[in-house]
Amino acid sequence: MCYLIAKKFNESGSVALKTTRGSELAYFADELQEKIGYDIQIVTITRPSAYGEYEPYHFVNNYEEFENKVNTM
Repeated sequence: MCYLIAKKFNESGSVALKTTRGSELAYFADELQEKIGYDIQIVTITRPSAYGEYEPYHFVNNYEEFENKVNTM
């Protein structure tokens, strides 16, 4: 298990999705990063509580919701 995180540089808060490691995650993250450019950071982390720099987290339920939220950042 891991969390996919999207954070706009120099702004507080992030979008987070609890997911699993693997090729689906890697493909999704790479494709999304290419679509949105590099003003938004896309990373994976293991524990949200260990990464205060991404707080507050806005948790979403699936990849579609994650992408929609990132597109409105």
